[in-house]
Amino acid sequence: MSQATQDLFERYHACWADRDPDRIAEMHSPDSIFHLHSGGKPARGRDEIRASAADTFAMVPDLTFNLVNLRVGDDFWTVQWTLSGTSAVGNVVDVDIMDLVLVANGEVLEKHTYVDGVAMQAALTPSASA
Repeated sequence: MSQATQDLFERYHACWADRDPDRIAEMHSPDSIFHLHSGGKPARGRDEIRASAADTFAMVPDLTFNLVNLRVGDDFWTVQWTLSGTSAVGNVVDVDIMDLVLVANGEVLEKHTYVDGVAMQAALTPSASA
């Protein structure tokens, strides 16, 4: 394990926990990729990454991350989370995700997030009784 990568993970996670798209984007390299593997295109570059993070927080304004498992190497981390909160349409969010994050020179180069699509779609879809 690399202590520098562990420290980067902790600073990066703090930006997500604080729901701060600006700080999230600043921690990415200028040509970084953030890909939420749920059918959409990857966000490329800091501006698109900032917008993608802001969209995430708009969908689940009280989003919290519950750490399940973390593995850190010299140039990567992989982490399993359970996301929780209430979606913008009022549904409970309880979704498993897995991140693979590639890093170099103290910056995030790529972030790939794999999500339980069925659970996420259920959380984001307005219910028939609404």
